[in-house]
Amino acid sequence: MVWPNNTPPQRDGDANAGIDVTDDFEGFAQRNDVFTRAFWDDRVISKHSAKFFASYRMEAAPRRGDGFSRRDFALRNASWLISDMVSNRTADQGLRQGFQAPIQSDTPVADETIEVDDPTQMSAEIKRIAKFFGADLCGVTDLDERWLYTSRVDTRDMTDAPHDLPEGLTNVIVLGHEMDEELVATYPSALAGAATGREYSHEASIVMQLAAYIRNLGYEAVPSMNDTGLVIPYAVKAGLGEYARNQMVITPEFGPRLRFSKIFTNLPLSHDSAKPKGVRDFCDICTKCATACPVKALPFGPPEVGGSNVSAIKGVRKWTSDAEKCFSFWAKLSSDCAICMRVCPFNRDYTKPQHRLWLKLALSPLRHLALKLSKSHGARKKPGGWWSKNAN
Repeated sequence: MVWPNNTPPQRDGDANAGIDVTDDFEGFAQRNDVFTRAFWDDRVISKHSAKFFASYRMEAAPRRGDGFSRRDFALRNASWLISDMVSNRTADQGLRQGFQAPIQSDTPVADETIEVDDPTQMSAEIKRIAKFFGADLCGVTDLDERWLYTSRVDTRDMTDAPHDLPEGLTNVIVLGHEMDEELVATYPSALAGAATGREYSHEASIVMQLAAYIRNLGYEAVPSMNDTGLVIPYAVKAGLGEYARNQMVITPEFGPRLRFSKIFTNLPLSHDSAKPKGVRDFCDICTKCATACPVKALPFGPPEVGGSNVSAIKGVRKWTSDAEKCFSFWAKLSSDCAICMRVCPFNRDYTKPQHRLWLKLALSPLRHLALKLSKSHGARKKPGGWWSKNAN
């Protein structure tokens, strides 16, 4: 849909978050994301795409090449197990929970609602509980309907369907889940895909548990992963990080090495603020992700207003990938690719002093020096080395 004329597309707080929305803004229908298009759009469907999805059901064809053996695929697919159990439980109803539909809660909302006198204190409590359940990061922002998908997908026929979100939801809790650094270092490989699957399984359990906690307090809470809305603008506005050239959120704790999930709720909470530190300025001079991309799906130039790519939201000035090129490589690989994550200079272990020092340089006027120091950063590690190390 075209955004209503009486609703300004640009809002307070957008500029500080690095979000630039133009008058041409249109909400995004999830049916147009490239993974969903792979089931209905002939421009994305290929002889490889069906094999790609089938490979996650142990129909993979192991092949020569380090990182693509039977056990590599076996570990990757096993890592997805919990996420798959959640997403498949209502598949016969066209609801792929966590991906093309929100996760259905098994906990009813309690009849008695606790009083929340201090939303700031409640936000602190939610962050503590989120970390107790296993989230690595947690931030809170307002429910901005611009980032909600205009429709979900009925996976029985890939048609648009309504969200049916409860009325009165006002806040979004955004959770970050760190991907394993050693596995990420082996991208591209089926083995590395275990880092992705493990976090989807982790986040499925974490968002369901945190949502259950909130529902037990007497408030509505809808657990969500890739479904319902675009998580990146929510993560940025919740102060968790900054948007980067590689289409990811760069965080000061883990760089780009995260998956994100979210909970939509009416629990009274105070909001976090975007905390720009200089990632945009560094990305302006760094093109390591674009250079390393095998199919050149990432942009080299400045952020532009999207519109030509079906899988890109319209009316937002940002770095935008060529989704078709990106997915075609995934399909041929029979696994996900995150080379752009691996080579990103921000992809570091920030528990180490030398990397914290590098981060200070990268976010300062000395960013050119930081870029020079990261010239050889992010080299691929052999997947076989991961197996050897973990066998000892």
